[in-house]
Amino acid sequence: MMCGQMLRIPIKTASRAYEAVIEPGIISRSGDILRELLGKGRPLFVISVSRVRRRWGKTFEQSLRAAGFKPWTIEMPDGERFKRMAVVESLAEKLLQLGADRSAVIVALGGGVVGDVTGFLASVYMRGVGLVQVPTTVQAQLDAAIGGKTGVNLRAGKNLVGTFYQPQLVLIDPATLATLPAREFRAGMYEALKCGIIGDRELFRRLENTSIEQLREDPELLTSTIAQSVSLKARVVAADEKEGDLRRVLNLGHTLGHALEAATAYRHFLHGEAVAWGLQAAARIAWERRVCASSVYERICQAVGSWGKLPVVNVETRKALAYLQSDKKTESGVVHFILPKQIGAVEIHKDVPRRVIVAALDEIRRASHA
Repeated sequence: MMCGQMLRIPIKTASRAYEAVIEPGIISRSGDILRELLGKGRPLFVISVSRVRRRWGKTFEQSLRAAGFKPWTIEMPDGERFKRMAVVESLAEKLLQLGADRSAVIVALGGGVVGDVTGFLASVYMRGVGLVQVPTTVQAQLDAAIGGKTGVNLRAGKNLVGTFYQPQLVLIDPATLATLPAREFRAGMYEALKCGIIGDRELFRRLENTSIEQLREDPELLTSTIAQSVSLKARVVAADEKEGDLRRVLNLGHTLGHALEAATAYRHFLHGEAVAWGLQAAARIAWERRVCASSVYERICQAVGSWGKLPVVNVETRKALAYLQSDKKTESGVVHFILPKQIGAVEIHKDVPRRVIVAALDEIRRASHA
């Protein structure tokens, strides 16, 4: 793969077909690409957070203006704890004040929180307006911006209010990742490991043999990793847009990961860090349930651990189990776990005994203090 080559990955769902366009530096040419898609004159409303706007907002807005657009930018508060209905309402009021009508296109410029909130807003404002995702974090580029899942949090858990709403386009600029703190970059990359475990053995093999520093410093390697992860998610989403069953596999590591996040009020773990612990817990459960061999369990734990130490797990078992029961993936009181069968293949299990979940929590708690 040549560095700088534009990659177009088709994402075909029942409600909409669109593309994820990946190229280093594409944010400075995004106006031309959006003009090809939308034509001239469409009102654009960019939603971002202050730190992203300071770094990339000027470049992005200049590109839009050069292409004939007149964008308005609205800032929202930064952080997972602001994925709330109150923020959606505040943004909607600002859109109305700026004159946004049903012809508006809302652009999410930022990470997963911005993308989730903006996507939800676009799906309900005026009963649905145009949406473009421009993700600027690893987790958002690999995962959150692809597939149309939107959502905000309730006190009881994560993403309990949301919609499925596909964007018209996803623009991915790997160069934006160079400005991320090292911890945030690493946390997002666990989503790529997840994709490898789900359905891309070659991707997992490459990542388990690559340091996080190498990934960050090699533009070609980074771009190809993003592209393979997006391709995997595009295949799953095309087969199951609204999480009827197959799409559940994308939740590998997220079942316990979300519980860890919620139990610590979204202040202790970055999302990807919680997912990393969730991957190890899922592998432990799979091994104990004889879904996978011990070598698979060990390989997953070694791959996660090779990128550095994660925040400690000090969540009480009782509290974690309570959040599991309120997770949106729970149906009729039954928690669905995605378990690795081997590298590149996973299974959905509904019958995981409580004692096995507790043992997995105990194991990751112990490992975090080692």
